[in-house]
Amino acid sequence: MRTYRDEAVVLRTHKLGEADRIVTLLTRHHGRVRAVGKGVRRTSSRFGARLEPYMLLDVQLHVGRSLDVVQQVETLAPYGRFLAEDYGRWTAAAAIAETAERMTSEEREPATQQFLLVVGALRTLAGGQHDASLVLDAYLLRAMAVAGWGASLAACAVCGDPSAAAVDHPAFSVASGGVVCRECRPPGAAAPDVRTLALLQQLLSGDWDRADASEVRQRREGSGLVAAYLQWHLERAVRSLPLVERA
Repeated sequence: MRTYRDEAVVLRTHKLGEADRIVTLLTRHHGRVRAVGKGVRRTSSRFGARLEPYMLLDVQLHVGRSLDVVQQVETLAPYGRFLAEDYGRWTAAAAIAETAERMTSEEREPATQQFLLVVGALRTLAGGQHDASLVLDAYLLRAMAVAGWGASLAACAVCGDPSAAAVDHPAFSVASGGVVCRECRPPGAAAPDVRTLALLQQLLSGDWDRADASEVRQRREGSGLVAAYLQWHLERAVRSLPLVERA
C-alpha cells in the first residue's frame, strides 16, 4: 500500500459511476497517471471542483491495481477557471492537453520536460498576453522538439544547407523533416512564405515581440505546417485541432 505526492496538471476527465471521476494527470516526476477521484461529483466533495481540466495541482495519490486513487488535492494555479471564460483559449488548451497525452504514451514514464511545457503553455494562455493559436503552435513545436521530432526550420533537413530557409521561395517537406533546399526538395513539398518560416522559428525560440507582430496570413500558413508535421509523427490527427479558433 503506497502513496506518493506530486505536482500535476489535469489533462482530461470523464465520469465513473454515479459520483466518481477518472482524471488523466500529467505529473512532474511520475509522467502520465490515471487516477480516480471518489465521490468528487457530489456537491459535498471537498476537492471535486479542483479536479477539472487544466488545473495545476499538488496531489497525493494512492497506488491502485489499475487506477491510482486521489487522496488529497491542493490547487497551485486555477488555469482552467480562466480558460473557461474564453472559447479560443479553451480549445487551444484542449489541443495542448490531447497532444501531451499522445506524447506520453507510456504511463508512469517520467516526462518532466513535457510537464513543464504544458504548464508554461497553460499559464501563458490563462494570462492572455498572446494570441491563443500562437501559444498553441509554440507549444507544439517545442513538444515535438523534446520528443525528438524537431522540425528543421533554418537549414535543409536533408543536406544541411544553411541557406534553405532564406531563399525567395523556400520549401517545406513534412516527410523530410522540415525545410528543404532546391536540390533535396521532394515532389509535393509545400512552398510557404519565407516570413512563415521566420514566424515558426520565433515561436520555437520564444521571440514573442516579433511573433506577436506577425500577419494573419503567416499565422494561418504556419499553423497548417505545424498541424501537418504533428499528424505525420503521431500517425493520426489530433481531434481538438480543428476546433481551435484561428486568427
